[in-house]
Amino acid sequence: MKLHHKILLGMVLGLAWAVGSAYMGGAQFTKDWIAPFGTLFINAMKLIAVPLVLFSIIDGVGQVGDPRALGRIGGKTLGLYLITTLAAILMGVFAVNLVKPGLTASESQRMENRHSFEAWLHANNKPSPDGKWLTDATAADAPTASDAELDAQIADVRSGNRGPLEFLHEMVPSNVFEALTDGSMLQIIVFAIFFGVILVLMPREQTDRVRPLMGQLSAVFVHMVVVVMNGAPFFVFALMAGTLTQLTGDDPARLPNLLQTYGTYMLTVFGGLVVLLVTMYPTLIWLATRAYGWSWWKSFQFFFRGMRPAQLLAFSTSSSAATLPVTLECVHDNLKVDEQVSQFTLPIGATVNMDGTSLYQAVAVIFLAQFHLVDLSIAQQATIVVTAVAASVGAAAIPSAGLIMLIMVLDAVGLNPAWIALIFPVDRILDMCRTVVNVSSDAAVALNVAASEGKWHGAESGSPE
Repeated sequence: MKLHHKILLGMVLGLAWAVGSAYMGGAQFTKDWIAPFGTLFINAMKLIAVPLVLFSIIDGVGQVGDPRALGRIGGKTLGLYLITTLAAILMGVFAVNLVKPGLTASESQRMENRHSFEAWLHANNKPSPDGKWLTDATAADAPTASDAELDAQIADVRSGNRGPLEFLHEMVPSNVFEALTDGSMLQIIVFAIFFGVILVLMPREQTDRVRPLMGQLSAVFVHMVVVVMNGAPFFVFALMAGTLTQLTGDDPARLPNLLQTYGTYMLTVFGGLVVLLVTMYPTLIWLATRAYGWSWWKSFQFFFRGMRPAQLLAFSTSSSAATLPVTLECVHDNLKVDEQVSQFTLPIGATVNMDGTSLYQAVAVIFLAQFHLVDLSIAQQATIVVTAVAASVGAAAIPSAGLIMLIMVLDAVGLNPAWIALIFPVDRILDMCRTVVNVSSDAAVALNVAASEGKWHGAESGSPE
């Protein structure tokens, strides 16, 4: 039985366990004795990811050898990441305007939401974003804060402490050991690229011992991934069981009710993600492989069969960083991308390229506006697009990047950032889906860049089994 089939079986058994424990009153048992193994797995993968990113980028940059080629690869990579991010956000805006999930709520519920929103506007001396006042809300009606952590996050974004170029100095660590300890991936990537470039610029006789060492250390951590992945099916079972049990508790009716309440919203996000996944990324692969006579369908099969293990792991862990070691393995072994390219582009993509998250931001903001009877204009939706693109880069260097992104986008169009609490109940499920898209985007860009540099070795390959 192949590994990805075992992982899929683990996911199905985890779902079955969650439903069974809800009916049998075993939620506490699952929380105490099953869920910790899922957390252990994610921690183990993140433990490997940090040194793997460091040594694989240094090794990859060092192998390029030519600084001009390195700059060319970096420019193509960042350019494609920006294009795919923009396309994802536009897809999200189109999907949410087509489906209008916020309008599925009753008129009375939406009017009540609007009343609370206008009370919040009065309390904060803010203008109405759509220029309308539909209720007689006053400051006395303003809701009180109930989430201290959320309030602190919102206050930090609004405090003015983060200027437009704040992320630039956050990218460069003042202490690389502190960055390694904190797991600050973007800072680690910047240091690794700097280290690798210096290796390239120095005379080879001065670095002939360091270069092989970087490759050997990278290989050690790759082998760690192989060892940990032997237990992946069980760990994925624990992750699925723990996550779904947390949602349902001992009441099996909670999950269907939750899905019913947010069903249209979730389907809108999911539909947009699926369209991206099955159209844009196979097309990127096809654009890279058509010179070799490959059809779009062959590119489609090649990509999804090659990336299946990483996609399944991304779905179960909800973490691009935790999935990165397996993504590197899939892209190199199955998609036949040269390590010079994959070791450079994928760690960067896992940190700054968030297509699925960006689409989700656009859908979530407009859904929340619809849910509160706020009619956003074309100009305001264009602001959402621009802000989401900027936030996807600017928030990459800080913790809770997705949360910060959503706060920034809501604030940019005059909406209440505290609304994010309304979509938290289903965020974990959607996070699992959008992480699959994030990982797939990284892989598609890596193959496209590799083919353009003559470093793709899959010209004679069929679809991997």
